[in-house]
Amino acid sequence: MSSKAEVMNTKQSRLKTRQRNGRKAEEVETVDYKMVTFTLGGKDYAVDILKVKEIAKFAGFTYVPNTPAYVAGVFNLRGEIISIIDLRIMFGLPVEKRPEGDPERGLILRLNDMLIGVIVDSIDRVVGINSSRIQPPHPIFGDINIKYISGVVDNDDRLYIILDVERIFGRESQEAEEQKRLTLEGQLGAAAAASGAPTVGAGMQPGAGEQRGEPGTEDASAAGTAASAEELEAAQDQYELDLTFIKEALASYEQFHAGALNADWITTRYEQWRSERKAAQRPVQFESGDDALEFLRGFYSRDSNRFWGPEQVELFREVLPERLRNTITVWNPGAGKGFESYSLACLLKKAYPDSTLKIWASDNDLLNISTAPNLVFREDDLPSFYREFTVEGSNGYSFAGMIKDSVFFEYHDITHPNAVPEMDMIVARDLLSFLSPEQQATVLNEFYEKLLDHGLLILGDNETGLDDRRWQRVQGARIAAFQKK
Repeated sequence: MSSKAEVMNTKQSRLKTRQRNGRKAEEVETVDYKMVTFTLGGKDYAVDILKVKEIAKFAGFTYVPNTPAYVAGVFNLRGEIISIIDLRIMFGLPVEKRPEGDPERGLILRLNDMLIGVIVDSIDRVVGINSSRIQPPHPIFGDINIKYISGVVDNDDRLYIILDVERIFGRESQEAEEQKRLTLEGQLGAAAAASGAPTVGAGMQPGAGEQRGEPGTEDASAAGTAASAEELEAAQDQYELDLTFIKEALASYEQFHAGALNADWITTRYEQWRSERKAAQRPVQFESGDDALEFLRGFYSRDSNRFWGPEQVELFREVLPERLRNTITVWNPGAGKGFESYSLACLLKKAYPDSTLKIWASDNDLLNISTAPNLVFREDDLPSFYREFTVEGSNGYSFAGMIKDSVFFEYHDITHPNAVPEMDMIVARDLLSFLSPEQQATVLNEFYEKLLDHGLLILGDNETGLDDRRWQRVQGARIAAFQKK
């Protein structure tokens, strides 16, 4: 039998264990600072995650002459020209030579209204800590000027040097902005010259007769005279040329690829665009990246970047099968800030209340996908459909555990393989159109392999032309729903 002293010692030991566990739990609960960690010259560094737009691999960037040695060049990031800075060269650190064709690893930083890319040795991970643990910098960190370090923190036996990117690049912003003046017009001009199309730039002239009142571009009905065969052929050629240019410009400015998938929308929008531009006496071809954004107005699916409203919920409910497995698996690439993933979770929980739900939600925007699990909103922002799945907290409303626990958010680039299990459903609205034709084919192959037989694939509202015999459009569906054959 144990003595009284032994019993007391046992109780004290258990109490201390509970206290230690309590302190650990408290530390986890009070994580208020997240940072993206990476290596430079064999040391561990970090950047505030709020300054990081995404993790990237840089290949094919353009060298800019007469710039500092640490300016690796400029890079076309989905239509925006950004400067690429090699942090290793900037800080005088050794640079490991990569094999031929191997892209550089780096980050896209968001500094106020400017994006800038930085090259590092390797990307590590996202680390969450309590900001009170961050210590002031010390002169012992001789590799980098102390004024560029915001603090240091020890985590899991690794010492991270946190960089103050605002201070580092503040003096470079003017140079970076100057480099951004190297617009896409030169690149588009080179591509157009190779294809026989007119070049783009300040000296670009409108299409034949545009803005000059010449009859060659007027519709025959508007001119009130019979057009000759040559005039009709010239007008048709100009029509096709303008359309070709717009498709190429959409790919360059916004990484939007016009093809069979979105052909119906492109045709309709192009006709509307021509009418709008002629009424405004402006060229049909794009004059800037803003025109590309304006052209894409109306492409995105209903209730994008917000909780689904009653109409979208009903349209989605119409394509759901009467029964699914006891454990329902869903893949939601392009999840963004999580509005769509949570909408899906609530809808499926109502449709199949007795099933276990697992949603894999992924996106290549590191900031959005990192904050999605802790999404907080006002009661007025949420349609009544969702109210039963929410709880009120000190900062607003959030989803209850049964919903939050069913969604797994992760950083992932859809063009890379994903280890998700077999799925009952894949929801990828407005995603494929922003991939190249080759990438679309690769991703569709992965979708096909991941889906169970007769599984559902939901694409964007205007991605209705899935030209692939392996998929069958769901009969009577009012959204772009396809079933694996």
